[in-house]
Amino acid sequence: MTIPVTKITNSRIKEVDWDHLTFGDHIADHMFSSEYLNGEWKNPAIVPFHNLTLSPATLALHYGQSVFEGMKAFRMKDGRINVFRIKKHHDRLTNTLERMAMPPISYDFFAESVKQLVAADKDWVPNAAGTSLYIRPFIFANEARFGVKVAEEYLYLIFTGPVATVFMQPIKVKVERTYVRAAKGGTGFAKCAGNYGGAFYPTRLAKAKGYDQVLWTDAKENEYIEESGMMNVMFVIDGKLITPALSGSILDGITRSSLIAIAKDMNLPVEERPISVTELRSAFEKKIISEAFGAGTAAVVAPIGTIGIDKTDYDLPAYNDNSIMFRLRNKLELIRSGQADDVHGWNTIL
Repeated sequence: MTIPVTKITNSRIKEVDWDHLTFGDHIADHMFSSEYLNGEWKNPAIVPFHNLTLSPATLALHYGQSVFEGMKAFRMKDGRINVFRIKKHHDRLTNTLERMAMPPISYDFFAESVKQLVAADKDWVPNAAGTSLYIRPFIFANEARFGVKVAEEYLYLIFTGPVATVFMQPIKVKVERTYVRAAKGGTGFAKCAGNYGGAFYPTRLAKAKGYDQVLWTDAKENEYIEESGMMNVMFVIDGKLITPALSGSILDGITRSSLIAIAKDMNLPVEERPISVTELRSAFEKKIISEAFGAGTAAVVAPIGTIGIDKTDYDLPAYNDNSIMFRLRNKLELIRSGQADDVHGWNTIL
């Protein structure tokens, strides 16, 4: 499939300070667009990035049919560009669209829209260590009418932008016992916009107390750890890499999946299972917890320095280059940059 491209007249790439990239400040020159009309995706095109014109009656603004993905493309050691784990992202998007009663997008259509947009803006892919081109595909109901209903018209867009990783220094998190991110049977496993909007207020309360993020607990007992802020969470307890099992209320993170696979390749013991706040507190008291970290597309790994449990702060030991999280991250970076064998077939090289 060849997608028609309308090139921008004047590139904004000269506005980028490549030596001081931050997350979300720069958007590349072009965007992908396709409309869902009369039961099919139509009019795919790559065009200059521009603002949208929407009716105040746009259904997504009222009833929440809005979903997205967060992906990355990397400049490899030999200069080529690698889009990471397209198939895994498409699988998750498919599950999200189904849960939100939105029309599916075929793998071929999704993969080509991503690859051809990245190719159109290939000069925007940075090459410094720890940088990448962030890719944001999203779909929302753009049908203009009021009344609660499943929309019949949608807009599928993708834009990109060069970024550096976030959370480079250890963060301080608070176990959240009052508010919940998601409940089983809900949309916690889906990457839909409402999941994030509902998390802002508890996070703001935690930040007012000196924390950077919250550690979400389950909706039923507020006892079992689920996620950390916008990331999956992992612990190293008694030498084992432990992460909450996917339960329907936890996002199936692509970085989480990748780190688990790499850990197994490195013959590290891995457990995907429920982990309670009681167990976490006990691990601190017994001094058998050595690491805790978030795992996500934006951060890759985000080291956790302090965990607040019921008004008591517990500090993690200092991290170093031999810490498991950094060994996993470094191996992942080597795979994505083409310096280690891609044994799992994760890379799509343009």
